[in-house]
Amino acid sequence: MTVLILTAKDDVTADLVITRLHEAEVPVLRLDPADLPVGILLSAHYTHGDFEGLLSANGHVVSMGGLRSVWVRRPGEPAAHADEPSAWLTAETRQALFGMLYSASARWMNHPRDAERARLKPWQLRTAHLSGFAVPPTVITTFPRLARQFAEEYGEVVVKSASGPPPGEPPMTLPTTLIGPDSDFSGVAAGPTLLQRYVPKHADIRLTCVGSRLFAARKKAEPDQVDGRYGDTEHTWEPVPVPGRIRKSVHDYVERAGLAYAAFDLAEDEVGFWWFLECNQGGQFGFVELDTGQPISEAVARWLARPGPA
Repeated sequence: MTVLILTAKDDVTADLVITRLHEAEVPVLRLDPADLPVGILLSAHYTHGDFEGLLSANGHVVSMGGLRSVWVRRPGEPAAHADEPSAWLTAETRQALFGMLYSASARWMNHPRDAERARLKPWQLRTAHLSGFAVPPTVITTFPRLARQFAEEYGEVVVKSASGPPPGEPPMTLPTTLIGPDSDFSGVAAGPTLLQRYVPKHADIRLTCVGSRLFAARKKAEPDQVDGRYGDTEHTWEPVPVPGRIRKSVHDYVERAGLAYAAFDLAEDEVGFWWFLECNQGGQFGFVELDTGQPISEAVARWLARPGPA
């Protein structure tokens, strides 16, 4: 039984897991949907009352009946690398590839249907509330007046992107920015804007969930640091135990979301309380593993290699 990994060529995080799978002698097929149809062949047969499907890449062939699991890591847009790419070819390729994969009985990390919903920040915040996380008061609005009222109520707030940096070259950075109630909120009318009560951070927490296993890491924040992703710091990630309250909330969240893998970003305040900020269903973990030595790649490999039904 083969593990299928859908990701781009340059993906160090996937490399870590593939190494673990090779060590366990588990067959692996790695491909990027962007490379279809050049260099990758597929065929799906819906005949005689049954279904058969085949994928061929890098000299390896796997049948849909021989798929153990599918890891949707960081795949490119289907057919993006074709000789003559087009929106129509991308749509046709997505229909063929994922329609065939959905017809198999493999387990998913994570199923694209659930992953698409899990990317939506408003849905994340609601699900976090329902799962028992502490979530800072947040508003997403196009009403400048409501944005100003929110800032006046909570004093200092942060403004950040709900969807992440926009695609394009050169890549853009959109750091979380601290603002006050005296700011100009007229620009809110130009597009949905996410404002959140500022949580003075004592540390950043990255909590990685792989199936039922949890790996928490902590990095001390610099004074007045707002966005831990940017700026130089002398601190590194260190492993920390997961509080019982957080453990329960994480398991509740991933069950509601239908996720086998999730990377939670939390903020630890000055009294040691952990606040939910977001959950990335496809978040990186390589940098945490390298700093802490936590066996996250091994946990992912074990989950992917595990026999059993979807």
